[in-house]
Amino acid sequence: FLYEHFEEICDIARAYDVSFSLGDGLRPGSIADANDAAQFAELETLGELTKIAWAKDCQVMIEGPGHVPMHKIRQNMDKQLAVCGEAPFYTLGPLTTDIAPGYDHITSGIGAAMIGWFGTAMLCYVTPKEHLGLPDRNDVKIGVITYKIAAHAADLAKGHPAAKTRDDALSRARFEFRWEDQFNLSLDPETARSFHDQTLPKEAHKLAHFCSMCGPKFCSMRISHDIRAEA
Repeated sequence: FLYEHFEEICDIARAYDVSFSLGDGLRPGSIADANDAAQFAELETLGELTKIAWAKDCQVMIEGPGHVPMHKIRQNMDKQLAVCGEAPFYTLGPLTTDIAPGYDHITSGIGAAMIGWFGTAMLCYVTPKEHLGLPDRNDVKIGVITYKIAAHAADLAKGHPAAKTRDDALSRARFEFRWEDQFNLSLDPETARSFHDQTLPKEAHKLAHFCSMCGPKFCSMRISHDIRAEA
């Protein structure tokens, strides 16, 4: 019904200024299905619907996979751009392996960073509970932070003019042992501060020129400061 009457649906959507998110019901549910004939045939159909929607002056984005191993991700992006007229691509991950239930925010974050680099327009985050259960608030937080990392990594790879500014600022804060600045510039200041304070909890430690990883004698940045001072 929806396919047969899509032009009429576009007329209604246009009247109410509604945008379409064209879903991919044949997206790969495992990496074994990635880039198969059914997936790409559906993508071509979505491309046809995109042209119809645009002709009716409706905005469109295309939903994407799914489960795709790393070496097949670029083909997904390139084909979507080609057959959908470069309409914005909206991807769930993709998950790059199926063997890590409980860690699919990581398996998908890898794919999200890659497809973000290759040109996807929007990322749909995945939580650690994916395939296992309904996420709670903390699962959502972990998923969102993972995808902020993926999106930022993609921006860096694409040479986004402002992306590196924050990295440089945090790196300078790290080299200069400005602990509070390091925490505040991070994507999750609360977690960064908590991890630091587990082993160096005193306020005086926020002024220390070392952390508990290498200690005061073996910190490479502290040694660099000492070498500069003696030069």
